[in-house]
Amino acid sequence: MTLAPAPLAARWEERVMRSAHPLAYPLLNAVKRPVLRVPGLGVLVTDATLLRAVLMDTTGFTKTGPGSPSDLWTPVLGPSVLLNMEGADHLALRRRLGPLFAPSYVDPLAAASLGEPAAQLTARLRSGESVDLVEVVKGFASAMIGQLVGLTAVDDELFDRVSSITRFVRLSRPTLTPPQVASARSILDELTVHARAAWAEGDDATVPGRMRSLGLSEAEAMGAVGAFVLTGTETLVSYIPRLIALLVDSEWLPLVAADRALAEPAIAEGLRVTTPSPVMLRSVSASSPPDAAIGSVRVHPGDRVILATFAANRALGAFDPAANVAGTLKQLWFGAGTHFCLGAPLAMAQIRLTLDAILDAGGALSITSRTPARGVLIPSYASLTVRST
Repeated sequence: MTLAPAPLAARWEERVMRSAHPLAYPLLNAVKRPVLRVPGLGVLVTDATLLRAVLMDTTGFTKTGPGSPSDLWTPVLGPSVLLNMEGADHLALRRRLGPLFAPSYVDPLAAASLGEPAAQLTARLRSGESVDLVEVVKGFASAMIGQLVGLTAVDDELFDRVSSITRFVRLSRPTLTPPQVASARSILDELTVHARAAWAEGDDATVPGRMRSLGLSEAEAMGAVGAFVLTGTETLVSYIPRLIALLVDSEWLPLVAADRALAEPAIAEGLRVTTPSPVMLRSVSASSPPDAAIGSVRVHPGDRVILATFAANRALGAFDPAANVAGTLKQLWFGAGTHFCLGAPLAMAQIRLTLDAILDAGGALSITSRTPARGVLIPSYASLTVRST
């Protein structure tokens, strides 16, 4: 079973990407070489095989060199978060955090936070109500942030302030400005005040308390909370509405509703086509050999490497849950090797719950209005209103 490629789905995905990055996206999308040195930006990689090789080579390529994630996030989150670590310290922290993101822990966590809101979403759609999925998913993300930081709920104003941190990031600028760092730290300090209290109490019923039981210091726990809030929240609020838009535009939604075995391939294909984190960054390490290269392009210590995951993933073709070419990529959109996204099981649990809620409504939706978001780091919709048909 397969459907013809859907021009409508492709057009809207292009609009979402261009709205977020009107200059950078056309530039990166125009590159047809597997590797290209772009003056002022770095070494751009668009080939999936080469991209994976860079991610797997933590000796030659690092998250802690010039132009890498450490330049962005260490001033905001501190030195001990997975986003900006390498080597033995990174592996030790990852091992301590591992039980917190095992499916046996995150599946009940997601169900407890989102079970009732998901049931309400199903009921609203069944009643014929028009629903803005962006607002709904923001509510879901707020509930999960509350779980992470020890709050019952995160209000819209605080949620929007947290989201504003990632909007500071620009591909053309490897660091945040001092005022941006100060603003980001102020927001995260406000957000984590309850998390610090929960960590101090050591109650395993809370996520920060569980982190203490797993051996994380207060600084490590707060850094982990900040990292997961910043990266996970924006990714989910971006991805889930885009997935539903893809399913509706390509006419796959009723087919997936009729055959739930297609749900997992649909999620994987959606992640491949949308790639919520469209770019990953690395720096060529000081220990890189003198003849180091990515494909045909020689690289030198300190070179910034831009891994265009969106280009590598999309090169395999249009969205097609039946063909499921995403299965060949080993979830490249979550990274690879020792830096494979530790929070992936939590993200997948939330995605599955939300998609199931929509499929339970009958699987026949129309999009009544939509607006791509502008000036954001993660391409997304500002609004996506649907109703059951």
